[in-house]
Amino acid sequence: MALTGLLTIMGTIVAGALLLQWVAARTRRDRVVESQKIPFLGGSAPNTHAWQRFHVRYYSMTLLFIAFEMEMMFMYPWAVVYVAEGVKALAEMGMFLAILTVGILYGWREGIFRWQ
Repeated sequence: MALTGLLTIMGTIVAGALLLQWVAARTRRDRVVESQKIPFLGGSAPNTHAWQRFHVRYYSMTLLFIAFEMEMMFMYPWAVVYVAEGVKALAEMGMFLAILTVGILYGWREGIFRWQ
């Protein structure tokens, strides 16, 4: 009997909270001005659609950025591990840098470093 009463009280509290949230959302939605519904972009309305496509050259720039960023992100903790592990850590970092170098060389071949 006590469990049934407890479940009834808990259900009533949950239903009341959901009802309160629904009522608050309805009244808030009515007060929002139409101009406040557009996304913020430096105080003006956006000129382009959010799903517009980017030029293909930005993808190769992104590849280069990720290659350099990953290199720097793993170099700092690697210095601490190198003290404890020695030559094994040096070999692992060499393989990691070799893989990143392949990405950088690919970007170079694609002409990322030539700015127009």
